[in-house]
Amino acid sequence: MTSSIVSIASLLLSAFFLLVAGGLSGYLIPLRAVQEGWTTFDISLIATGYAVCFTIGCFITPRMVLRVGHVRVFAVLAALLAISLLMHGLVLNSLAWILFRGIAGFSIAGTYMVIESWLNERVTNETRGTVFSIYMVISMLGLMAGQFMVPLGDPQTATLFMVCAIIYALALIPTGLSSAQSPQPLTAVRVDIKGLYLKSPAAAVGAVFAGFIAGSWTNLGPVFAQVNGLSTAQGATMLALAMIGGAVFQIPMGRMSDRIDRRYMMALAGLVGALMCGIILLIGMSNIFIFLAAVFLLGSVLFPIYSLVVAHANDYAQADEFVATSSGLLIIFGGGSMIGPLFSGALMDKIGTPALFMVVGVAFVCYGGYAFYRTFRRPQADEDDRVDFQAIPMTRTLTPQTYELDPRVDVTDDEESVSPAE
Repeated sequence: MTSSIVSIASLLLSAFFLLVAGGLSGYLIPLRAVQEGWTTFDISLIATGYAVCFTIGCFITPRMVLRVGHVRVFAVLAALLAISLLMHGLVLNSLAWILFRGIAGFSIAGTYMVIESWLNERVTNETRGTVFSIYMVISMLGLMAGQFMVPLGDPQTATLFMVCAIIYALALIPTGLSSAQSPQPLTAVRVDIKGLYLKSPAAAVGAVFAGFIAGSWTNLGPVFAQVNGLSTAQGATMLALAMIGGAVFQIPMGRMSDRIDRRYMMALAGLVGALMCGIILLIGMSNIFIFLAAVFLLGSVLFPIYSLVVAHANDYAQADEFVATSSGLLIIFGGGSMIGPLFSGALMDKIGTPALFMVVGVAFVCYGGYAFYRTFRRPQADEDDRVDFQAIPMTRTLTPQTYELDPRVDVTDDEESVSPAE
């Protein structure tokens, strides 16, 4: 086992650098945008540019890799990531930032698809669970480390943008010098939204609302913190507490969903999320400790809701459809993450920053309410067909390749790869 981890250490180190830079940029960019006096809707457009191009990157990267190989694609995309962050510091224009953020979204999708395909090539069914767990822990720690770098600098200068670009460049070194053999071509992303809905309506609809909630929170949460007078350290703590809440409660919620109808757990998560949003709207920022405690509990359901969706969908999928089903849901999730910031940002401009929790709260009600409604329309899957729950953190770097690392996937499963004929 130790030798297996050592053999992929360079890939995990590159992933960690990418996540640190992603956490730093994800907090820094909306923070600086607020300080520039841009509207919340402007900031939501920047966030949507990232989400749109991230999704595009999931489709295009496999074809890029087929043409020039993994190492070259990774090098080019890492360079684009560094360039995009430097351009944020050089050009202070909201329209330009939509383009720069879009470049970052496209590039980060590609870099992670390359790393994850490499990792998948190096693991076996025996080591897959351990590697996947380590990878998920690195994801959370990297993002939080990046967020807590923001208080160490001044967002009103270009310094943090340059630091972020340097970290993106550092990610190229371990992978560029790795002796690991290049893997097989990346799995092509194929989406059948109608088919996914027909197999599992609760999962398809739930993925939309999960993306809506995640897109609103991750992109406009920093705006809420800045406008309401939280320091950069307090804002980073707010974001980190939500992630920690998700990490603490995700496995217990998942294990419970393995024992009962998952749609009941989805309904419960929707209820808890709506209640926490209601509490935050009632207390506002009058007591920072109660506010942060409510954010922690909000995170306890905000992050697990997508994992519940994936597990529920795969309860009704064939054994060899796991990757295709999960990847399709991720694209639906991405669509929700495009809409969420736009809707939330527009309302925050009209009625103030509390609108963020109003919108997220309503989305939680829709998520949980529809799941509960579906319990009356179809019985739960047969016990023999149900898959085990697996925690899947909702991060900015979740790609279809992530699911090939999932320990629920057997290497004998049928997987489609891009071929020259395509």
